[in-house]
Amino acid sequence: MSDLSDAAFAVLTAKISHDSGFGCASYKEKCLRRRIAVRMRARGVHTYADYAQVLDGDKSEYERLLDVLTINVTKLFRNWETYAVIAERVVPALWALPVPSLRVWSAGCSSGEEPYSLAALFHRHAQRAGELARLDARDTVLGSDIDARSLAAAERGAFEEGDFADTPQELRRRYFSGNRPFTIIPDVRRLVRFERRDLLAEEPPPGTHHLVCCRNVLIYFDRDTQERLFDKFHAALAPEGFLVLGKVETLLGSARTRFAAVDGRERVFRPL
Repeated sequence: MSDLSDAAFAVLTAKISHDSGFGCASYKEKCLRRRIAVRMRARGVHTYADYAQVLDGDKSEYERLLDVLTINVTKLFRNWETYAVIAERVVPALWALPVPSLRVWSAGCSSGEEPYSLAALFHRHAQRAGELARLDARDTVLGSDIDARSLAAAERGAFEEGDFADTPQELRRRYFSGNRPFTIIPDVRRLVRFERRDLLAEEPPPGTHHLVCCRNVLIYFDRDTQERLFDKFHAALAPEGFLVLGKVETLLGSARTRFAAVDGRERVFRPL
């Protein structure tokens, strides 16, 4: 058995799952291998057994490994075409609901770009409707992620120039400070809260929500895990709610009969 064999890899991923709580078994193997190899190269080791020794000898390596495994790559208003559909079709429909509060869940929020982007769209709609006073009482955006370091960055609400590549200038000028680092304005920041949450954990969703966004996360999971997450999202949504996925993600299994497309191109769905 070579030190890079399937059996050696299985031993290492079992160790990672046991020590960190990260559910390696639910992730696509090719993706795991590539990302573990990134950390092995960074630490100058060439076998899975040697990397296991690195993890035993340096507990901070788990934080670096989880940063790589959780793929924290995002931007504010990433893929603006999707946010345009949310702004034009989802936000007005939800704002018109006769409910005391609206709840939004950004699942796998990384460093906060998505929840802040969503909160800004709700703020803009409320302002245009002349109903800003109604906003604070009825809107809460929850950003959740498994990566504690990403959530700490999200709490700061501070961004660099590259984070705005997809952001329309009108939204950037209105909702972010003009000095580096560029921070989200307080009126939007107070609409957002963050929580460490493992999507794969056997626990119920965090309450009932009117909008669930989980974009560019599902593609890293195997099919069975994706189907379980669709069940979780369906359970998390109010009947009049919306689900938004990433551009290359699609409904699988029974989810195809439990959601209807609002905009198939931009992956916006409603529960049935």
